[in-house]
Amino acid sequence: MIELEGVPELIDPVMVAAFEGWNDAGDAASTAVAHLDREWKGEVFAALDAEDYYDFQVNRPTVFLENGVRKITWPTTRLSVVRVGGEKPRDLVLVRGIEPSMRWRSFCNELLAFAHELGVEMVVILGALLGDTPHTRPVPVSGVTSDPDLARTMDLEETRYEGPTGIVGILQEACTHAGVPAVSLWAAVPHYVSQPPNPKATLALLNRLEDLIGLRIPLGELPEDARAWQVGVDQLAAEDSEVAEYVQTLEEARDTAELPEASGEAIAREFERYLRRREPGTGPGGPGVAMEGGDTPFLRDPGSGRTRPPKPEQPGPEAVPGAESETTGDAEEPEAPEGTEGTDAPEGAADESPGTGPEPGAETEPGPRAGTEPGADTEPGADGESGK
Repeated sequence: MIELEGVPELIDPVMVAAFEGWNDAGDAASTAVAHLDREWKGEVFAALDAEDYYDFQVNRPTVFLENGVRKITWPTTRLSVVRVGGEKPRDLVLVRGIEPSMRWRSFCNELLAFAHELGVEMVVILGALLGDTPHTRPVPVSGVTSDPDLARTMDLEETRYEGPTGIVGILQEACTHAGVPAVSLWAAVPHYVSQPPNPKATLALLNRLEDLIGLRIPLGELPEDARAWQVGVDQLAAEDSEVAEYVQTLEEARDTAELPEASGEAIAREFERYLRRREPGTGPGGPGVAMEGGDTPFLRDPGSGRTRPPKPEQPGPEAVPGAESETTGDAEEPEAPEGTEGTDAPEGAADESPGTGPEPGAETEPGPRAGTEPGADTEPGADGESGK
């Protein structure tokens, strides 16, 4: 039994988790949870023992000086709690850490023990993958679950993915077996501009989370950061004709694939979301700033290499439902983790294929790629999994 001291009785708590590493392309997911923690001033109440789950040669501790005293920060996973006020107050339990190197089942069981003790009603796990999606379009965010009832009631995809998975997939499956409702939200990050940060993908995840749990999330400077990110990528793409042509190809494929979805129901849904976010009090950014992905441009320096970016490997880690419309055919192997030899692709596309590189459990692997059919998975996604 876990005894929690100093944690008040929580109101309709939802656990929101994200893990750095293979499940976190562009650091979009971990940045989203960090944003919630910062905006709502979360209070850390627990940290998992780093000795139990991390290989310190893979995720090394860091040394820093505080008032002249030398201290060490160990890689771990921390839990904090935030209370969201308003007419209907609600509490969030935020879980932010690094994908563990070992003992994944014990890791998930420990998190679920906290969830049980705190009375958590639902677990939402955020992830991000690399995919064939143009940076000029709204970021696709897919919501998936292993629970058929939850899929129906919350308008989510029921995961049917089969393939390599990461801690997001393992934790979601552990929740399912424990009878805890669990959802994973996956943002697709352009593989040709994959280096962190990616504020546009972070913003899209927060917008989808806002809809899912019915809370207004203060966005702070994220909308402006997202606009700056896209403007920068636009400028870099314009300087290289091959990259510009490739982006145009992705845009055409995306627009063609989405035409059938422009139904009256889909348009009405988006309009309702727009009106909700225009209401006063939607956040520091003012009315309408929470629009998902936005029509406005954003940026990220994809690196000095400007050769035509290769397509991400298709089956890679779990594919995200709805992301298949972005794929254009053959996929290339996920890029190697930082520090390994690169290929001709722009530096922004660094990532390693789970099939050829470190085990999926290692935190050094960048986010996954989209590739397999959306919703074709049986496993809650790993970094490249569709959240499956």
